[in-house]
Amino acid sequence: MENVILAIHLILALLLVGVVLLQRSEGGGLGMGGGGGGAMSGRAAATALGKVTWILAILFICTSITLTILAAQQAGSSSVIDQIGAPTPAPDAPVAPLGSDLLPPAPTNAPLAPPRADN
Repeated sequence: MENVILAIHLILALLLVGVVLLQRSEGGGLGMGGGGGGAMSGRAAATALGKVTWILAILFICTSITLTILAAQQAGSSSVIDQIGAPTPAPDAPVAPLGSDLLPPAPTNAPLAPPRADN
């Protein structure tokens, strides 16, 4: 059922984009616009396309809400971390301090204190 609603949602999105692109710009923001003639007057065409746009927008929002509800029902109460299943380290394993791989290894036969210079 989710796939059917998703397909309808995608078709509505494409139709909505197409209808919006067909509409004439009434704001005149770029100085474009003007007359056009034809079988329908400009106002009647704008009203019809406006109604179609509203209908498609309402259907698009309804399918969006439906898909959200279906996804929430399938998610359950599990966390993303639970789904990954990351292994936890063993408690007995020694943990190296941060940045210890940058230090050179300490020599094993070195004296604890530096030798004194006896002049």
